[in-house]
Amino acid sequence: MGLNIIIVEDHPLMQKGMEMTLQAEPGFEVVGMATTGEEALELMERTKPDLAIVDISLPGMNGLELIRILRSRSEEIRILVVSRHDEELFAERAIRAGAQGYIMKMNAGEQIVDAVRKIKNGGMYLSETISNKMLMGLSSGINSKERSPYQLLSDRELDVFRMIGQGITTREIARRMHISSKTVDTYKARIREKLNITNSSELLQQAVQWVKEKEL
Repeated sequence: MGLNIIIVEDHPLMQKGMEMTLQAEPGFEVVGMATTGEEALELMERTKPDLAIVDISLPGMNGLELIRILRSRSEEIRILVVSRHDEELFAERAIRAGAQGYIMKMNAGEQIVDAVRKIKNGGMYLSETISNKMLMGLSSGINSKERSPYQLLSDRELDVFRMIGQGITTREIARRMHISSKTVDTYKARIREKLNITNSSELLQQAVQWVKEKEL
């Protein structure tokens, strides 16, 4: 039985590369591609895919929000995240949102087929490091002293923090997230409180440093 796949990715070269790799595999059929979460939801209704490959960074609705909506609309759909974002911070969030796998874009060429096969057969696909970390957390409980302070941020707050570190203005963050500038300011205030940051200048400095360390 074949596997119908949709790809949700806003970078054309990455999108095309994944499509070509998957189409070359017997039984895999890419039935559509989208560049935004909104397009992906329309595509899902039209094509009824078995599996969705989703990037986390999308214009407007981010990938984590999209995963939640996809899962709420279909209990059967399987989801694989392919992202450039640090897996230590985002893989667990993606799994909690409803994904069955997470791979880094830099490894997608060599891992995507194996990941899709494993997920198709009812498994999960994560790196050994992340799998072990999540299992240890489940078995022994997570010591709050060992958690990264960034784990305290909600998905939306982390999204805002990331864009601050990329030098994106409040107005542009608001436009991309489809929220008001006032709401962005509220997110910034929550981030400062959770990370114990005293002012906007320190927030910018810490966000820029985080982006340099975490984003590939």
